[in-house]
Amino acid sequence: MNNKIVVVGSSNTDMVVKTSNFPLPGETIIGGEFLMNPGGKGANQAVAARRLGGEVVFVGKTGNDIFGKQAVKLLTAEGINTDKMLVDDKSPSGVALITVDSKGENSIVVAPGANSTLVPEDLEGIDTILKESAAVILQLEIPLETVAYVAGLAIDLHKNVILNPAPAQALPDSLLKGLYLITPNETEAGQLSGIEVKDIESAQKAAELLVEKGVQNVIVTMGSAGAYVFSPEYTGLVEAPKVKAVDTTAAGDTFNGALAVFLSEGKRMEEAARLACIAASVSVTRNGAQASVPFRSEIEG
Repeated sequence: MNNKIVVVGSSNTDMVVKTSNFPLPGETIIGGEFLMNPGGKGANQAVAARRLGGEVVFVGKTGNDIFGKQAVKLLTAEGINTDKMLVDDKSPSGVALITVDSKGENSIVVAPGANSTLVPEDLEGIDTILKESAAVILQLEIPLETVAYVAGLAIDLHKNVILNPAPAQALPDSLLKGLYLITPNETEAGQLSGIEVKDIESAQKAAELLVEKGVQNVIVTMGSAGAYVFSPEYTGLVEAPKVKAVDTTAAGDTFNGALAVFLSEGKRMEEAARLACIAASVSVTRNGAQASVPFRSEIEG
């Protein structure tokens, strides 16, 4: 069994303020607890894949500052291979400013910093680690040209590419063609398909359109409802366990990291999605991004 997962993406430091409600435009409110946690969609997904049993290589870029050095140190401590991490001496490390309300919902502003300077020219020789992988996970907090470059290499090597199209943005059909799996949430699925996704029926229509563009499998994450799976082997809603959400910051990242691991182990799409929903549901009951990601024993215990 090959459970080597390559994650190419962002690494940020999350600065979180908890508050009863989000401020209106121009409004100042007094918040509560302040937390500073390691984050970034790429790094979060790498941690999730590692904690849930994958052998993980993370490729990203930080600034030459305390945030970047701490991020690499923490990823290494998780058992993640950071040999391909790059340092930009001219840009700061990425940061995310996050507000979490009393319902556990979040509002996030990201300053990408060095993440935005990760370009294809930085990735010379990445095909070597892609050849050894079972799956490659990508997101959209690094330049789109870099995402397309890595996806193209991996597809040419007949590797399963999982694209988490977040934050939402328009994507060229050339990127979608050949993807093994795309995992948009309802908003992202709507933007990619032009169909407002608000229920299972509209999720299926959006998924059908993405498949027409060349994606092999689609999973639309639908928050507390679970995940709508559209694939040749299974189509339908996989429900998520009912929990009381405290912080939803890394739920989607946990889902994607978990999904990559379980699929690489040969689990069928429905079962992989079910286990990924469980992992994401555990994560929302805890504060923070990487800190909230569960371990394998918590999913199968």
